[in-house]
Amino acid sequence: MTLLKNFFGSKKGMIITGLVIGIFAALLQKLGNPANMGICVACMERDIAGALGFHRAEVVQYIRPEIIGFVLGSLIAALLFREFKSRGGSAPVVRFMLGFFAMVGALVFLGCPWRALLRLAGGDLNAILGIAGLAVGVGIGVGFIKSGYSLGANKKTFGFAGWILPIIMIALLILLLVFQGRDLEGRSLAPFFSKTGPGSMRAPILISLAIALVVGFLAQRSRFCTMGAVRDVILMKDMHLMIGVIALVIGAFATNLIFSQFKLGFDGQPISHTNHLWNFGGMLLSGLAFALAGGCPGRQLFLSGEGDGDAAIFVFGMIVGAGFAHNFGAASSGTGVGPWGPGSVIVGIIFCLIIGLTMRSKA
Repeated sequence: MTLLKNFFGSKKGMIITGLVIGIFAALLQKLGNPANMGICVACMERDIAGALGFHRAEVVQYIRPEIIGFVLGSLIAALLFREFKSRGGSAPVVRFMLGFFAMVGALVFLGCPWRALLRLAGGDLNAILGIAGLAVGVGIGVGFIKSGYSLGANKKTFGFAGWILPIIMIALLILLLVFQGRDLEGRSLAPFFSKTGPGSMRAPILISLAIALVVGFLAQRSRFCTMGAVRDVILMKDMHLMIGVIALVIGAFATNLIFSQFKLGFDGQPISHTNHLWNFGGMLLSGLAFALAGGCPGRQLFLSGEGDGDAAIFVFGMIVGAGFAHNFGAASSGTGVGPWGPGSVIVGIIFCLIIGLTMRSKA
């Protein structure tokens, strides 16, 4: 166990984790997931929100097994290495709202940090604006951290509390396996499954679940985090997490070339728009929210698998945020930014700035 712990914490372990995520993401796209969206935590949580009836966008409704696998893979790793610890209590309402606005920003851009990298690896140059916005948002968050920003330390809590989100994921898996493949025409009860659009594009369930379990396991061990990579470079000039991010892009790029999934340009990219201002602004909001919450959406899932209730609250906030974004016209589509997208991003940035300025542990 000690040797494994040392390996996963090494540069080689981080590179392998990034390569595995990038290769598997491109492979999932080949197997049926939407183009340039083999893995997108925000989009997949959005689909789950739709499947549960939290929004009415019929083209993005599906219980994505990848999200389930990320949490359960992290849970398995945490249990094997005795790192599962039920904890929480660090500004839960604030974390919920940070998750909420992180999702709003991600759906204006059309992707989480992982998908931004995967879009770039697939040739979508609009992702450059999103990645730039992410870096600026994280940079603002780092400025708040340097000034004493803190949500306070979480603390050990009752053992069952840490199991709640993993149990919810198991329940979602049961719903998926029971209802997947049934003819739900005319049903008025959830879960709902898209018949057209991105929600209908799905890799085989068991393959998706298996890949996600591996990714969840590796990411829990290596502490892989896209937001953390940018934060550490800005804050400490530390490249440890960043080499994993670079490996992800290389792995996805190479796999896309092999499968002829690479298409360079701004126009005509799958599930993407060319509004550069709000590609940048959406991810600026998300990056700032991720920095203030202490992790990207993938990292929040992996932490929740370790028993971190604060991370689970952030996940719940993102799912509710997805419902809001689609119900109130804030989410973008391939045709452009939603009517309430810009206003929602501005409100989210103002909220995050207030949180960063007021929640400080020192003057």
